[in-house]
Amino acid sequence: MRWYTLPTAAVAAGTTTLAYASLYERTRWTLRRFDVPVLAPGSAPLTVLHLSDLHMTAGQRSKQEWVAALAELEPDLVVDTGDNLAGVDAVGPTLRALDPLLDRPGAFVTASNDYFAPRPKNPLKYFKRDHKRVHGDPLPWRDLRDGLTARGWLDLTNAAGELTVAGRRISFAGVDDSHLRRDRYDLVAGPADPAADLRVGLAHSPEPRVLDRFAADGYDLLLCGHTHGGQLRVPFYGALVTNCGIDRARVRWLHRWTPPAPGRPNGTWLHVSAGLGTSPYAPARFACPPEATLLTLTARPG
Repeated sequence: MRWYTLPTAAVAAGTTTLAYASLYERTRWTLRRFDVPVLAPGSAPLTVLHLSDLHMTAGQRSKQEWVAALAELEPDLVVDTGDNLAGVDAVGPTLRALDPLLDRPGAFVTASNDYFAPRPKNPLKYFKRDHKRVHGDPLPWRDLRDGLTARGWLDLTNAAGELTVAGRRISFAGVDDSHLRRDRYDLVAGPADPAADLRVGLAHSPEPRVLDRFAADGYDLLLCGHTHGGQLRVPFYGALVTNCGIDRARVRWLHRWTPPAPGRPNGTWLHVSAGLGTSPYAPARFACPPEATLLTLTARPG
């Protein structure tokens, strides 16, 4: 009886956990909020809505409605760090979900799941850093890009740019998906504009080799996604994998990438979004709900 009861209990627990992760938590849309003391002393706050990893399919109406409703936050700036698509028919629904936010200043980079459709994978591959990557069918990413730029958002994919937001001049630079080694940092390399009110770097995947270059060039805030926060997290342990070079401790949310230093009183801040989606072939999250983040940029201490 003892031999029979324990395996049955384990199977029941596993089934319950899988049902929770795939049927409930995967659609428990969550808004995170963090304050980032990154502006010059005496500055008024700025709000930045950070979106990432929507992995949108045409039928995900709940996600589309939730994203559209984020416009009610009236952010000063919207930043999208890629992996928006999960199907060839997802561009229209994604742009419709983003439509209320496209009236606000915005910037974005594209990434692997904008370029290629997802395909089934052995999840154990994520425990091997150098596993072979096999791409799915091409996606109409140019239609997504053109839809965003037509509304005035900056395409920072291996590019630099500038926006004036709430009277403040923000200098940006971004790279293509560094997880696929499509980043070309040399195209944006050089000291960040010291006259700007804020300097922001964008990368889909938080690869340390790229983050280090942004930090060395004087960017104040780095925004990334890709990791899904680990997607499946173990309570009191955290993410099992990061799927990139970032350490597990900084696989999601707000951290310092570099500490304050002489001449850099604020160091460099890093925010890694846990993202809003999953691959259609791995539709589960555990202890890591899908989320967007509202960052309130505040004045650093004098």
